[in-house]
Amino acid sequence: MAKKHVAVLMGGFSSERPVSLSSGKACADALEAEGYRVTRVDVGRDVSSVLSDLKPDVAFNALHGPFGEDGTIQGILEYLGIPYTHSGVLASALAMNKEQAKKIARAAGVPVAESKVINRFKIGSKHPMKPPYVVKPVNEGSSFGVVIVKEDQSHPPQVIGSTEWRYGETVMVERYVHGRELTCAVMGDVALGVTEIIPVGHSFYDYDSKYVAGGSKHECPAKISPNIYQKIQTLALKAHQAIGCRGVSRSDFRYDDRHSPNGEVVWLEINTQPGMTPTSLVPEIAAHAGHSFGELLSWMVEDASCLR
Repeated sequence: MAKKHVAVLMGGFSSERPVSLSSGKACADALEAEGYRVTRVDVGRDVSSVLSDLKPDVAFNALHGPFGEDGTIQGILEYLGIPYTHSGVLASALAMNKEQAKKIARAAGVPVAESKVINRFKIGSKHPMKPPYVVKPVNEGSSFGVVIVKEDQSHPPQVIGSTEWRYGETVMVERYVHGRELTCAVMGDVALGVTEIIPVGHSFYDYDSKYVAGGSKHECPAKISPNIYQKIQTLALKAHQAIGCRGVSRSDFRYDDRHSPNGEVVWLEINTQPGMTPTSLVPEIAAHAGHSFGELLSWMVEDASCLR
C-alpha cells in the first residue's frame, strides 16, 4: 500500500524562520527515508491556496513561532480539512501565550513561578518585581527577547522599552528560579525521559545554546533522583493534558536543589512544536526511549488528524 503524501510545512515568517527551515529539512529527509511521498512547503501568505492545489494526505507542521504554533495555521488546516500533526487550534493558542498556559497549569496542580503581565513601556526605571526576575515576550519561542535581571541590578533592562525591541508590546515578568534546566517530552499520552540542559559558554539556555552546535550539553537521562525524575514526568503529562495538547510536546522546568535533594521543581512553559533540528531535544529523548527519528516522525504522521 502506498504511503501517505505529506506536506512538510516549514519556514514561515516569524523570528524562528531559520530554525523552522532546519527542522523542516530534517523531517522531510527522514520521512522520505521512511517511504512517504513528501512535498516541502516554504510557508507564505498564500499557504491556503498552495495546500488546496497540493491536496496532501497530511500536513506535517514544522513551523515555529507566531502563525506556526499559535493556532493560526492550525485553523487554516481545519478549514481546508487537511489532517495535521501536533496540537490543535485551542491548545496551540493557549500554549503559545505563556501567561494563559501558566494559569491552566497552575489550576491543574502544576507548580509555576510568580509572574505578572505588563506593557513593556510601563517598566520604566523602577523594577516591576524584586530582582532576580526574568522578562520575556508573552508570545515568542526559542528564548527570543528573554532578559534575566540579576539581584544586584539597579534598574530594569533598558532594551525592553527601546526601539530595538521587536517582540510585541506585552511582556511577562517572572520570578527567576535558580537551579538546573530540565525538560521532558510527551508523546501521545506517555511522558518520555527527562533531559538536563547545560549551556556551554552561555549564562542561560538562549537561542545560540539551543541551535548552535556545541552551545549546550544534554544529559539524557538527567542525573537526578528517581523521585524527582518521576515527578517531572508526571507534571509534564499533567500540563500536556490540561492544556489539551496532542501528538508531541515538551515541557521545560527549573529544579533548584541547592538547599535540599527534594528542592523546588517549577514548570516554565510547554512547547507544542518542539524543534526537530540535529541539536533538538525531543529526537534525543525519543531515541533514549527506543524510537528512532524516522519512527518518531512516522508516528506523528499516522497520529495526524483534524479537530485536535
